[in-house]
Amino acid sequence: MNWNTPEIPPLAKELEPVLRASIDGRTKPIGSLGRLEALALQLGLMQATVEPKLAGAAFVVAGDHGFAEDGVSPCPQAVTVQMVLNFLAGGAGINVFARQMGLPLKVVDAGVAAPLPAHPDLVPLSIRAGTRNARLERAMTMDEVDAALSGGESLVAQIAAEGKNAVIFGEMGIGNTASASLLMSALTGTPIAACTGRGAGHDDAGLAHKISILEAVVERHADVWAKPEPLDVLAAVGGLEIAVIVGGMLAAAERRMLIVNDGFIITAALLVAARLNPRVLDYTVFAHGSAEQAHAQLVAELGGKPLLDLGLRLGEGTGAALAWPLLEASVNFLAQMATFESAGVTVPTAP
Repeated sequence: MNWNTPEIPPLAKELEPVLRASIDGRTKPIGSLGRLEALALQLGLMQATVEPKLAGAAFVVAGDHGFAEDGVSPCPQAVTVQMVLNFLAGGAGINVFARQMGLPLKVVDAGVAAPLPAHPDLVPLSIRAGTRNARLERAMTMDEVDAALSGGESLVAQIAAEGKNAVIFGEMGIGNTASASLLMSALTGTPIAACTGRGAGHDDAGLAHKISILEAVVERHADVWAKPEPLDVLAAVGGLEIAVIVGGMLAAAERRMLIVNDGFIITAALLVAARLNPRVLDYTVFAHGSAEQAHAQLVAELGGKPLLDLGLRLGEGTGAALAWPLLEASVNFLAQMATFESAGVTVPTAP
């Protein structure tokens, strides 16, 4: 492989006393802004500054999955390209929320199985026309994983050059909850049935069929489950869009950028990234708790605590976009709220 796991800098812990004093010195009882105070501290340590700021961008990364032909999703594979066109037309949920939050949004073709028209908001990585069917063979070659990881790094390098310091990744790809379940199972040792949910809306029979297909995938790749190396697992059962996101997350943390984590599929990508370099978690905020089966367990595995719990399971980065105002609030109160000294307010004393 040409791609190498990025070196991620440690948080600037030496600034913690000054940051805490600045947070505590605002005109409020200490700790009264709860998790907003913790976010302000985390962002300052990420950015190595006592005056953190936020400028974000969002990507929806799309790719098709070979085992979609086995019915792991209730939706046909054609929905992937249809939804990509919807993103480009501005009509999807993530488009609505990104516009509302003032977040620029690009759509990335990591490996959609149908041709797409040129569009100013489309990034055509187009590594291959979907993964291979992981029930029959490895989903990707290592060269394809390499290209996807490098592609994710290039996305982040571009927005960093534009002055962005925070990134939201969303995803689109029929069958990608199945891929995320497989990644979770292989890398955490959890039985596949416990990692598998209803995805785009399976009924009980559809869920049972999905689990049976994924059990066959696990059996096909028993050697990978026996010795689960992150990139080997990613190649065997991952998705092109997931691999792009893994590369993007690690590249963001390398640049001290905030990663706003979304739902189950994005968290599976984060799991792979964290197995490659655990420091990526220092640069991550968990936006929301997905209603998808096993997301809560996966977030707990990574030590996360979601900001929101709205029962979402749309994906696309929607939960992360909805959490964006809370992140902005955490830096805004630190930048704009008066101190006791500047406002002439008496500092509260302990009883």
